[in-house]
Amino acid sequence: MHRSTALGGALTALATAAAGVLVAAAVGTAPAAAATGGTGTGYLHTNGSKIVDSTGATVRLTGINWFGMETDNKTFHGLWSNNPWRGQLDTMARLGYNTLRIPYSNDALKPGATASGINDFVNPDLVGLSPLQILDKVIAYAGSKGMRVILDRHRPTAAGQSPLWYTSTVSEATWINDWKMLAQRYANNPTVIGADLHNEPHAEGTNPAATGACWGCGDTARDWRLAAERAGNAILGVQPNWLIFVEGVSCPSGGLSNVWDNDPSNDEDCGWWGGNLSKAGQFPVRLNVANRLVYSPHEYATSVYEQNWFKAPDYPANLPAIWDKYWGYLYKQNIAPIMMGEFGSTLADPRDKVWLENLMAYTGTGVNGMSFTYWSWNPNSGDTGGIALDDWTNVNTAKQAILQPYLIAPVGGGTDPTPTGSPTGTPTGTPTGTPTSTPPPTSTPPPTSTPPPAGGCTATYKQVNSWAGGFQGELTVKNGGSSAVNPWSVTWNWPAGVTLVSGWNATVTQSGTAVTAAAPAWSASLAAGASVTVGFTANGSASVPGTVKLNGVAC
Repeated sequence: MHRSTALGGALTALATAAAGVLVAAAVGTAPAAAATGGTGTGYLHTNGSKIVDSTGATVRLTGINWFGMETDNKTFHGLWSNNPWRGQLDTMARLGYNTLRIPYSNDALKPGATASGINDFVNPDLVGLSPLQILDKVIAYAGSKGMRVILDRHRPTAAGQSPLWYTSTVSEATWINDWKMLAQRYANNPTVIGADLHNEPHAEGTNPAATGACWGCGDTARDWRLAAERAGNAILGVQPNWLIFVEGVSCPSGGLSNVWDNDPSNDEDCGWWGGNLSKAGQFPVRLNVANRLVYSPHEYATSVYEQNWFKAPDYPANLPAIWDKYWGYLYKQNIAPIMMGEFGSTLADPRDKVWLENLMAYTGTGVNGMSFTYWSWNPNSGDTGGIALDDWTNVNTAKQAILQPYLIAPVGGGTDPTPTGSPTGTPTGTPTGTPTSTPPPTSTPPPTSTPPPAGGCTATYKQVNSWAGGFQGELTVKNGGSSAVNPWSVTWNWPAGVTLVSGWNATVTQSGTAVTAAAPAWSASLAAGASVTVGFTANGSASVPGTVKLNGVAC
């Protein structure tokens, strides 16, 4: 859950749960293989203002936030929807988001923590799992698609954010020990690249009696820069390969300016919660392992808070200088990389579209641009909305069109199919007039000239789950031939009345009673002796696929 304010600003919190969702608890999976391609090879480190991979190649993280693990649900929101969790990650990767920033609270890490808000009809594989075990599965699947993961300590408890990294009930020791536990848990999994230490440190109290997070003030109880060093070095002692993402504060003094006291010495220039890194050049974060520090500001639009610069007569020409002052100078002066951890808007105000277009242009195009993770995938973000629409399946094409030119898709995820069974055309609630260059890809069967497997095929069906009015299944097809089939296509028939809802590991479509699972671009070839498993959910009576064929040859 997210909340971001500026000086004196107060915002409503996000909605935390959906009515009528089913409750489930939480079991881990093996670590994913090292990511390659769009997010580089092996672990990442820094080189001046760039993030680079183990070979020295520049990597740009162009990601998205999927929140929920920091709320009372203690796991990802949207698991209550009709779109399976893998289907949601499929869409993120297909759209070009190569990194997933995952907020959590320390509550979700406690022994006995229970995940809730899970539709166990759609996500039966999550039933009985703990929040950490669900996190394991999401990380493993994201890694299989070439995505990277950043873990974000968003809140000490599910109750809300805190100005400091500790509270009366969650100590600094707990904060650091939980980070060390996570670093150890994923120590051999290069899908997980680092730690966003604490979300949106910010001012509290009125100067000179400040009680909030400061930067460079030297007070060990309030100086966020010093706390980030303590936590960052503790993490690197366990996992020296991780990147350490450090957000800014809101007011460097840690207190809200009192503009009514007629004392200008108490007034300072404040920005977004977590967004003010203006003192980081003078007081840098010092880590014991070189080339691990990434600064991670937050930046928002009028839908979050009406900052003075949005009302300036020279808007939006004034924006680059503001960004330079708060955090951009760190990148431009080659001090450290920037990974903008949160930014977003409902786009309800025309100024916000201008803001987003200018912000993305400011980050630069191509692999050498600044990294970012957009807020958010979730449509239930109260002050920004999401990339996903309320069905957690279709996409807000107005937002996506602005972000698309800056996205570098993960290898293995850039052409993943849109979840099937979704309405076609412009989704309800999507602004009109959006570019036609970013609609979901159509499902195109493989060319008819593809040779069938000479040795035939075998098919095995497994019913994973069933419920009143629907079921989930997995169809595994093995190429029994002596040569690869490229691209492959599996077809089958269902009885009348059975209709496809969603599919994964292929582009699954239905016409009448005939179903086609076409090979995705990242796995087009099915080698001799190899198998592919197509998963799906469907409405109607549970039915075994009939007349299964691989490229036209019956199994």
